[in-house]
Amino acid sequence: MKTVMITGCSSGFGLEIARYFLSRDWQVVATMRTPRADVLPPSERLRVLALDVTDPESIRKATEAAGPIDVLVNNAGFGAASPAELVPMATVREIFETNTFGTIALTQAVLPQFRQRKAGVVVNVTSSVTLRALPLIAAYSASKAAVNAFTESTALEVEPFGVRVRLVLPGRAPDTRFGENARARIHGFDHPAYADLASNVVARLQDTSSPVTRAQDVAEAVWRAATDPSSPMRIPAGADAEAWATEVR
Repeated sequence: MKTVMITGCSSGFGLEIARYFLSRDWQVVATMRTPRADVLPPSERLRVLALDVTDPESIRKATEAAGPIDVLVNNAGFGAASPAELVPMATVREIFETNTFGTIALTQAVLPQFRQRKAGVVVNVTSSVTLRALPLIAAYSASKAAVNAFTESTALEVEPFGVRVRLVLPGRAPDTRFGENARARIHGFDHPAYADLASNVVARLQDTSSPVTRAQDVAEAVWRAATDPSSPMRIPAGADAEAWATEVR
């Protein structure tokens, strides 16, 4: 029986990914900053571990407790919205610490066992905003684009060891708490120079008629990346992400 370790499982994509793998008889190590076993269905194949991806000691403890795994899914992350001119540098550092450096640190933590075993998969969940530029999320987009570059370079290095590294790029997912969490880090929308732009962007985001991404779309894409050796490096997840990926080809 194979084992997957997933970061950021308290809600949204991570929670759905954990459910998806559990339903397919995998052993699941679901990690969260604040562990909550009640968000996932009870199972003998489920372990819930505490993990703060910005804390090296937390990473060490969680990976040791997880033991040997077959797949790592780096999903933990958060968003923020602000004109690039106005985004606080503290927010930029916080975004990169979680979205970028946390992903790199977890990948480094598991690659030795994968390389020695000559098997294993790392799946990094980034975003379709790296395919098409959008305003007001420059810092967030940069944090995810950096993971794309890291992933693609790492994949070339570890392929000779039988290790695969893949990207899943979700689109806009209004059914998750991602937007709600990002609102806590909105800054500068009321600045006179950017207020009209911000108002227009918010209006577009509230448009329910355009294609969106469901959490299950992301779980299915992660499953494909984890289990299909012929899967492409970049897998868009969601109708909007798939449309954007087609546009940039």
